[in-house]
Amino acid sequence: MKLITFTQGTDPRPGLALSETVGIDLLAADPSLPGNWHVLFGDLSPVGRVHRQYVDRLVEMETLIAAGQDLPMPFVKLCAPGAIGNSGAVLLAPVILPSKIICVGLNYRDHAEEQNKTLPANPMLFSKAPTCLQAPDFPISIAEDLTQVDAEGELAVIISRAGRAIKRENAASHIAGYTCFNDVSDRDAQYADRQYFRGKSIDTGGPCGPWIVTPDELPKFGHGLNIQCRWNGEVMQKSNTEQLIFPVDHLIAYVSKNMTLLPGDIISTGTPGGVGVFRDPQVFLKPGDTVEVEIEGIGTLRNPVQRWTPTD
Repeated sequence: MKLITFTQGTDPRPGLALSETVGIDLLAADPSLPGNWHVLFGDLSPVGRVHRQYVDRLVEMETLIAAGQDLPMPFVKLCAPGAIGNSGAVLLAPVILPSKIICVGLNYRDHAEEQNKTLPANPMLFSKAPTCLQAPDFPISIAEDLTQVDAEGELAVIISRAGRAIKRENAASHIAGYTCFNDVSDRDAQYADRQYFRGKSIDTGGPCGPWIVTPDELPKFGHGLNIQCRWNGEVMQKSNTEQLIFPVDHLIAYVSKNMTLLPGDIISTGTPGGVGVFRDPQVFLKPGDTVEVEIEGIGTLRNPVQRWTPTD
């Protein structure tokens, strides 16, 4: 299943994506369901029942869209930002306000090689403020004084149920699914501060989505998936999750040794080689660019880049 959070101009709602254009409003399909994924993640069986009930009507709904007709409830038409109306729904980041976003530095062999660094003995963890999250197709907004903003395509795992000191062999039972993540980074702040939090937490600097794909649709722990990050159609990063130094189950066990993981928490597993700061010459994002993160079996996360102007 593809788990989404969407809006039709009001509050965020949980749903399912049957295709890039057809979704299901979970609360319209079953009003008894909880209204947010943080609760739903713990037991996805009711969500699965809704999926099975309606998935066979996908072609019918796509035919209605092609004919310019509205969709009957509980179906919604998935649209680009600004196109709400006539049963239209816009995707938001699939997780709203996670308690934490944990990232992993230097976790791809090819990324270590491009920096001439030895492989780490343990995962190198840092965090991003949850306020950095951005929805698919919404802009990465860069202030004028930020001149070294980079993009990093990553596979992210979403936690389904709480746990501390999770054993590696039990990690699978704590996974809700996987999504694309873009670890947008202000390199000036990152290197000036000699730690990552400020440079990694710029507003809109955590694009996520377009949906969460449940583990049953992917190889175990997301192993062996092709991953790309493209700027304006040019491939900047191209690798495979088999390059991960510390795989997903290792990361869940390692992170939870020190902190309780909660439903909806995001662990972004690291980025491959090819980031802008380590190229010769260096390249950085600028207004007018478009960044895409594509992961095999999940989909493509796409965000334009624009100039941010303060309003106060």
